[in-house]
Amino acid sequence: MTDQDAVIYQSHATNDGHIIIQATLNSEKSLHALNQAMIDSLLPKLECWQQDDNVVAVMLDSVGDKAFCAGGDVVELYHAMAKDPGVKQPFVQEYFSKEYTLDYKIHTFTKPIMLWGNGFVMGGGLGLMAGASHRIVTEYSKVAMPEITIGLYPDVGATYFLNKMPDKLGLFLGLTAAQMNAADCLEVNLADYYLLHQQKQPLLSALIDASWENGSESYHETVDLIVEELSTPHTCATGNIQRHRETLVEVLSHRTLSAVIDAIGAIDTQDKWLLKAQRALAHGSALSARILERQLAVGQGLSLAQCFKLELAISVHCGEIGEVTEGIRALLIDKDNQPKWRYAKVDDVEQSLVDKIFSPIWTPEQHPLIF
Repeated sequence: MTDQDAVIYQSHATNDGHIIIQATLNSEKSLHALNQAMIDSLLPKLECWQQDDNVVAVMLDSVGDKAFCAGGDVVELYHAMAKDPGVKQPFVQEYFSKEYTLDYKIHTFTKPIMLWGNGFVMGGGLGLMAGASHRIVTEYSKVAMPEITIGLYPDVGATYFLNKMPDKLGLFLGLTAAQMNAADCLEVNLADYYLLHQQKQPLLSALIDASWENGSESYHETVDLIVEELSTPHTCATGNIQRHRETLVEVLSHRTLSAVIDAIGAIDTQDKWLLKAQRALAHGSALSARILERQLAVGQGLSLAQCFKLELAISVHCGEIGEVTEGIRALLIDKDNQPKWRYAKVDDVEQSLVDKIFSPIWTPEQHPLIF
């Protein structure tokens, strides 16, 4: 896939002579897994749109109805890591550096970015959604951070946004890869609005018909009013987090990670959502769980930029250690779903290894991320 094919761009002229940009991810077969071509395509475009006074707002969406973006293209990463295991791979640093730069640009973009989070929004897709100014979910949204299932950890700014969730829910979502619906996303502040999937075109039409003559300071307010008007008649279904909030608060109240994991596994339930969460945790990487625990602890109080810089070092270290290589192999390459993890449980993970994963690679002056 070339940069030209990776993302489809449409410029919609508004009635008063401005431009709404629609940027559409274009890899339907892979559920729009975020690959290098997409990142390389979007990065310079965002910079151009920021500087172009004619552009008043951007919509990020995808081709088809199944997914906005089901994660990063980790198969690309697998081939780089498997080729020369045990060493720091330049492609790993390059991929994550560009991905996190893209995520950060979305977070700090001064004009409205609407993200149409329909269908699967996972991992790298959530990294794109988290930073948008207007995060829209639909009746088909299925949102998760499933990195524990491949031996990685919730990255793409999750150190920042998981820490913002109430009642340690970020820990639960990272440990269990639990899938969130629209109501769940609204509850934990991963989304701002709920619209029906069929309303995407009416939203675009309303944006085209709107008045944008009051200057850039009013662009966000204009989008707010349009989306709120469209969302008013609709109420999404009750979320699983709300339904099980009391249980989640209880299991997350334990003081140690192993106790939290045991408590989640011991929930006596026939609920499909909780059972799936239990299975994902039981089948996931103990090392990933330890990384998640540490990142949430050290991430408290860090700025968004500091979180991304921390995550880049963690990701490069993870690429060298090999747990994620094995996880991707089991899930997506050989597809045997039998990963041979390094550790059977979290208490087996050496503190020295976690310390290494969180050790700096660059001095502040040498860091590849320049924010």
